[in-house]
Amino acid sequence: MANILRVHPENPQPRSIKAAIETVKNGGLIIYPTSSGYAIGWSLDNLKAPKIVALIKEIDAQHYYTMMCSSISQMTEFVLVDNVAFRLIKQHTPGPYTFIMPATRRVPKKLQHQKRKTIGIRLDEHPVAQALLDELGEPLMTSTLEFPGVDMYELDVVDIELRVGNRVNTIIDSGYCAQEPSTVVDLSEGEVNIIRQGQGEIDFV
Repeated sequence: MANILRVHPENPQPRSIKAAIETVKNGGLIIYPTSSGYAIGWSLDNLKAPKIVALIKEIDAQHYYTMMCSSISQMTEFVLVDNVAFRLIKQHTPGPYTFIMPATRRVPKKLQHQKRKTIGIRLDEHPVAQALLDELGEPLMTSTLEFPGVDMYELDVVDIELRVGNRVNTIIDSGYCAQEPSTVVDLSEGEVNIIRQGQGEIDFV
């Protein structure tokens, strides 16, 4: 079963953050809090993780996942950012948005959309997510934690542990975390295209 770390949601304990990142560096998967709910995280070079995540969530193994970055500066190493995208992202991050953008060569091809060569990017505001990214020093691949037909509001950490079994190595328990999806914005073609309306406002269109 997974190792459970109790982490303060606003002032995360450095020792626990280091332990979680050791899991990631050793090829494991973690569950951690974000501004849009709990998520599964893994390293960029863990190419086996997407299949495991697909099994946990009972989704298509070819599903595309999101890259969580610590800053705009780090983000620009992995995606191409034009002036329109830069201004928009700077104005609305960190926050509950996922931006679909053209990937650079630093993104493994298996993580890119096979036809469009894009990837989803997030810059999250949750203190625990930020602490994890700072400790890791590189982006974290991520996917919202959800189970088909299950109301996530009704689950506690014990329920989650039972459902994921030994597929996840570490679970960060930071208490209640609202499960509200991010707003997905496609910026890959020089225009602002709202793919999904989530908790992020879209009055910038």
